[in-house]
Amino acid sequence: MGGPLSEHYIEFQHVYKTFDYPVLVDVNFHVDAGQTLAIIGRSGVGKSVSLGHIMGFLKPDAGRITVSYEDITGFTEAQLRAIRKKVTMVFQSGALFDSLSVGENILFSLELREDYTQHNKEDVVDGLLSMVDLLEYRDLYPGDLSTGHRRAVAIARALAAQPECVLYDEPTTMVDPIMSDHIGNLMLRLKRQLRLTSVVVTHDLELMRKVADAVVVLHEGKAIYFGPVVDLEDSPHPHIQDFLARDRV
Repeated sequence: MGGPLSEHYIEFQHVYKTFDYPVLVDVNFHVDAGQTLAIIGRSGVGKSVSLGHIMGFLKPDAGRITVSYEDITGFTEAQLRAIRKKVTMVFQSGALFDSLSVGENILFSLELREDYTQHNKEDVVDGLLSMVDLLEYRDLYPGDLSTGHRRAVAIARALAAQPECVLYDEPTTMVDPIMSDHIGNLMLRLKRQLRLTSVVVTHDLELMRKVADAVVVLHEGKAIYFGPVVDLEDSPHPHIQDFLARDRV
């Protein structure tokens, strides 16, 4: 059995993590079911490290981590596998198989599911590609696609597992503005249609404003802001004001 249940879908309670230097220092935040949380901050402030803790790839030095309402801090690898069926990650690289077509990449994710016949799986692949507006790319290979389209395929593949929660690692980095807008709209649509819970690590404040309900700002290891996106502008913290000013430039 896991630890005590939390009222929040994901929660960090007084989380500390040090590598060569403190990366997370007494970090607290939470995400409720169906909500989107953005984690923002400059490079190297622990944004991706936070995602690693949610997936259970990393363990905190101190503090507790809740995922899918369970305290996973002391979970074994077998227990974490059950959590990873509910929570999936869309990596920045897309992490697609280059030797498989777009359709085959998504089919690969469905192979582990016993609840589909082969014919159903083909229909599901078509449905997922339609959902991310990429059905006409089904027979192309990842190498034929732009970075943005590869990200969208990676999102479709993540959804094949029917997760409750999706973690996005810099989904709009190195993507042109039109595709960036498209990915933002897609994330919003998935949230509304599938009621997905999500956590988005991003530098992109426009994406944050579009998709997130709440935001955590990490700076020098600490969460210097956690709250509604709409209140971020009112934060008196000089680093946040600086961050927002640079974005306006």
